[in-house]
Amino acid sequence: MKKFLLGVSLLSIIACASAKQQQNNPIQQSSTANNYWQQHADYTMDIDVDVKKFQYKGVQKLVYTNNSPDVLNNVYYHLYFNAFQPNSQMDVRSRNIQDPDKRVKDRISKLKPSEIGYIKVKSLKQNGKAVSYETVGTILEVQLNQPIQPGESVTFDMLFDAQVPNQIRRSGRNSSEGVAFSMTQWYPKMAEYDFEGWHTPPYIGREFHGVWGNFDVTLHIDKAYTVGGTGYLQNPQNVGHGYEKKGEKVKQPKGKKLTWHFKAPNVHDFTWAADPEYIHDTLTMDNGIVLHFLYKETLDAKYLENWKKLPAKTAELMEYFSKHVGQYPYKQYSVMQGGDGGMEYAMCTLITGKRSWGSLFGVTAHELAHTWFQFLLATNETKHPWMDEGFTTYISNKAENEIMNLNKTNPHKGSYQYYNYVVRNNAEEPLTTHADRYHTNMAYGMGSYSKGSIFLYQLEYIIGEENVAKTLLKYFRDFSFKHPTPNDIKRTAEKVSGIHLDWYLNEWTQTTHTIDYGVKSVNGKEITLERIGTMPMPIDVEVTYTDGKKEQFTIPLRMMRGAKPTEGTTLTDWTFAHPTYTFNAAKAVKSVSIDPSQRMADINMDNNTFEVTK
Repeated sequence: MKKFLLGVSLLSIIACASAKQQQNNPIQQSSTANNYWQQHADYTMDIDVDVKKFQYKGVQKLVYTNNSPDVLNNVYYHLYFNAFQPNSQMDVRSRNIQDPDKRVKDRISKLKPSEIGYIKVKSLKQNGKAVSYETVGTILEVQLNQPIQPGESVTFDMLFDAQVPNQIRRSGRNSSEGVAFSMTQWYPKMAEYDFEGWHTPPYIGREFHGVWGNFDVTLHIDKAYTVGGTGYLQNPQNVGHGYEKKGEKVKQPKGKKLTWHFKAPNVHDFTWAADPEYIHDTLTMDNGIVLHFLYKETLDAKYLENWKKLPAKTAELMEYFSKHVGQYPYKQYSVMQGGDGGMEYAMCTLITGKRSWGSLFGVTAHELAHTWFQFLLATNETKHPWMDEGFTTYISNKAENEIMNLNKTNPHKGSYQYYNYVVRNNAEEPLTTHADRYHTNMAYGMGSYSKGSIFLYQLEYIIGEENVAKTLLKYFRDFSFKHPTPNDIKRTAEKVSGIHLDWYLNEWTQTTHTIDYGVKSVNGKEITLERIGTMPMPIDVEVTYTDGKKEQFTIPLRMMRGAKPTEGTTLTDWTFAHPTYTFNAAKAVKSVSIDPSQRMADINMDNNTFEVTK
């Protein structure tokens, strides 16, 4: 999702803060375990769209393979569009939370029958025989005729009708910028089943978790509409709209509708967007990847100019993420105007288009980065949004800083400021909180985006910047096309660095303990530091001597069982239980500074420096 923005006033934020005065359990499956497994789902769908009524009829064939060791007596589908109905859980939650998303507020409660969203399952068969099912909010509960045995594949055939809701949150019709169709989470989607069991949270407003598989999707839609999204178009010469090969004549069939046929291999979602006013630009990168850009021709000239500048910079971003995380594995990627801000999907993103150049580039950088941290490294976003939004924020901040030549010493400074603000107002909640159940949107946003990104930048402080860079590359190699858990990023960093990090995962993600270290005293050459906050950390210290020379010291945390590479002096380790630590410098001291790099999320910087006075 797009970078988290504070959509409410400072006063309302403070009011919210003051009002609150896989699978990060200690025992969890590791994705590297010998018994690792994940389910598989292959979709074939034929969709007939009525652009005037914003309705469509669907035929879905789903081949589901049970790779688990368990016998399955039920399956469950997500029916996300059902959230856009008065009195849905998304509606009620938005009207009761203290700081509602300004895009939602009470809008769902005011939808008319012709404006709501729905997915109505008309029939469902398992291997050709009808099964019993019940729609419960945004979940379809299916009682199987025959249990699905371990290793067995079954075929589900479904007929469904659907209506596209007014654009409210991510999905819908007629967005605020006039995009006709933003078709995300639009089809009956099989819920994920893993070592924890079924994941069937109602759609209340957060994000998603899906089953890897292949998609074969056919759309029948009015000829005037240009379509873009997930997958490779199989019949470009039959649709045109900028997809045809140069020099070849487009052969559109007779009739009012075009048939668009897409195939998407090895993805866990399928998204499309359509509008009769789309401009379609392409850029082919040197490595053959084709970038597609779809945006409305009716945009003001200043916005159109920004969209024309976007392809070249998107190619630079693609190269940056491929170099620093892992090679993008598909042959194309699409940036499309639509949605309600910015949101990542399979092989594409939807972003709003009326943006300044800096904003357009920034949101594209963030959403494209999600291809790695969410899509290819498919963590469960509802349970661990900090691994999704936070890691994306971390890498996109670094990419923007380099590509735009911003030359920021700390490109993550904003994350630290937001973290400190929420902590000071006593509004923080642990990152183990389910995404839908944070007390405030502010706490969710800070935790997922800011604290999640600090996890990696602060890890540079703990194990070294080079080791974090190696960790990301290994993490991608080991866990792309899987569903990694918090333990997996921790173990990857441990394997790269040789440093024990269980304490870090626990303290930073499973508690709200804070970091606060200070310089307690300086007596001649003797320096005493103190741990004031609850969370322990290794400490970097810069000592300036009376002759003007400086020396760097690193004090490892004993439970790390190691220390990061450093050009300075590594001292004896500091234990968690001891509140103070004393060491001797080489000569008379003028000043002492804790963490000169400011990577450590110390909540009180005032006591981090000490000037010796005569």
